[in-house]
Amino acid sequence: MTSAEQTPYLTVSTPGGRPVVHETEVKKSRFLCSLLRVEDEAQAQAFIAATRKEFWDARHNCTAYVIGDRPRRERSNDDAEPAGTAGAPMLEVLRRRGLTDTVAVVTRYFGGVLLGAGGLVRAYGGAVSAALDRAELVHRQPVTVFAVEADHVRAGRLENELRAAGHVVRAVDYTAVGVRFDVGVPGADAAVFEEWVAAASAGSAAVERLGTDWVDLPWRP
Repeated sequence: MTSAEQTPYLTVSTPGGRPVVHETEVKKSRFLCSLLRVEDEAQAQAFIAATRKEFWDARHNCTAYVIGDRPRRERSNDDAEPAGTAGAPMLEVLRRRGLTDTVAVVTRYFGGVLLGAGGLVRAYGGAVSAALDRAELVHRQPVTVFAVEADHVRAGRLENELRAAGHVVRAVDYTAVGVRFDVGVPGADAAVFEEWVAAASAGSAAVERLGTDWVDLPWRP
């Protein structure tokens, strides 16, 4: 999602670009679902190409992805399965779960038993659902970033109060003269954050507004 789009959204967590991979089996056919968080369609297409190359010997590598929000870009591909039986149900799972910036590839190793149209829809959609059930999902949120500097005596208590107030402590840097916290502050809280720090530190901490960024917050259904 581009930096210009400042709406929180839900996505899958894949640290280091390592996809979530989960396998299911339906009537002797193996379905491997690979999920990855991506920033744009180019990354999604690159992941699809790499997955198809890795599983070149599979019968099908069907795909779906959702990118961005305004505009929202959605694509799916059945990769020679009967039309509407693979990519579409995969995409529907991503929609139903409210995910974006997420690509799914379901690799099928045919087991010799035909599943029929309904069976394929359930198998491909179910493969994505099962993988998402095992993945870590995060709420991606825009924040204003502040640098907060305090002396060593007050830093420990201030850090506890920052975290207790729900602010996102992104980094802690210890120096010879004190401690610097990089803090992400969501929404309207940013407008009063400097006043909040002044009250919490009895006016002893320095605050500097650095800009804006995104943070990942744990998501709970």
